[in-house]
Amino acid sequence: MNFTSMEMTFAFWCIPLAMFLPLIWAGFAKAGASGYDNSQPRAWLAKLEGRAKRADWAQQNSYEAFPPFVAGVIVAHLTGSEQMVVDILAGFFMLFRIAHGAFYILDNGLLRSLSWAGGFACTLGFFLV
Repeated sequence: MNFTSMEMTFAFWCIPLAMFLPLIWAGFAKAGASGYDNSQPRAWLAKLEGRAKRADWAQQNSYEAFPPFVAGVIVAHLTGSEQMVVDILAGFFMLFRIAHGAFYILDNGLLRSLSWAGGFACTLGFFLV
């Protein structure tokens, strides 16, 4: 494989999108609460309740899901997997992760868990294709 001519595929473009997803959920957490203390943001976030707290949890879970996703995309590319399949998996991963965060904030545990499972299945798929 010639790494100097590797193009930016849809799956590769999903990596920076996934990287910024936790920041969106952090914005929901901070916008939904008052008294933000920038000198101790983690202590402040730990005291949140309700929707803002769930948005913070969505942020944390997005950070946890990011490294395996990135590794999966890279491994799929390096092993020469069918590009359309890799792009589809990446697209569905993003949809599942956006849904996961939304369902987290909306406090819908069943749909949150199903969307988490969908994203996890996509991540596993990168290693299986």
